[in-house]
Amino acid sequence: MIPGTARRTLETAPGVVLEFFEAGAGPPVILLHGFPELAYSWRHQVAPLAAAGFRVIVPNQRGYGASSAPQAIEDYDIEALAADVAAIIRWAGPPAVVIGHDWGAPVAWHAALRYPGLVRAVGSLSVPHAARAPRPPLDLMRSAAGPDHIHYIDYFQQPGLAESEFEADVRAGLAGFYWSISGDAPREERFRPIRRGSRFIDSFAPPAALPSWLTEADLQVYVDAFTASGFRGGLNWYRNVNRNWERSADLAGAVVRQPALFVTGSRDPARNPPAIERLREVVPGLRVFAILEGCGHWTQQERPGEVTALLLEFLGALDA
Repeated sequence: MIPGTARRTLETAPGVVLEFFEAGAGPPVILLHGFPELAYSWRHQVAPLAAAGFRVIVPNQRGYGASSAPQAIEDYDIEALAADVAAIIRWAGPPAVVIGHDWGAPVAWHAALRYPGLVRAVGSLSVPHAARAPRPPLDLMRSAAGPDHIHYIDYFQQPGLAESEFEADVRAGLAGFYWSISGDAPREERFRPIRRGSRFIDSFAPPAALPSWLTEADLQVYVDAFTASGFRGGLNWYRNVNRNWERSADLAGAVVRQPALFVTGSRDPARNPPAIERLREVVPGLRVFAILEGCGHWTQQERPGEVTALLLEFLGALDA
């Protein structure tokens, strides 16, 4: 799927087999994608990182692509997802650097906290690490949404609802969602808050033309994959937000000690400014920090050159 890589599979848990793509030789670097994406979202970074002397490993996480997609919602909690990463690191030979985008970000941060002996450095794009919330996340989201709107993660809680909307027209759903939270979308075409009684899919629309960073061939890779897999696996990650909070009680007050990186876009709706302001409190080893002006949510695809350069800067300085 990613040019210049070898496709491999690994059983990371009983009955769970992940497919991943590998290139290069040297210290392992694991790149984790988010929703609704694939390992393919890192296509621009693989070859440069491999050429720089790293063993780049890019999985389709559970529920995505040809990787296993368990039926049980709890099989997608943060503990299971971080354990998948730990299994890949043990297979590759620890320690590894783990970088995540979108949902891959909390998985990367959690792996760093749960498996400090396996993760030598960590980073994220779009989603910063944050201290444990004082209350269950869904409670906070519902309070913030108010009486007239519903937070999109709250909307995703009903199994089958968002799946049916995306799967009715996979291409339109993906193209519209990608466009609406990208840096290219004008204000009137950006993702709109979901009004109660409305559908998630009505909060955005496909663009008149794809942006330069997403070709028709790129989009088709995603369309083919999600047409085959459906969206249930990826959406099940969201259905664990309260469970993740409950299961991480022992990490309240925990600090990420590894060297770290954080990169986001100035137009990324997931960037969470309050968490960014306090990032060094919970990640004191933050070495690379960048906000890419005008960039939206799909950081490594919208700004491939800049993201690759920042990753290489971070990786190159680890042993300095």
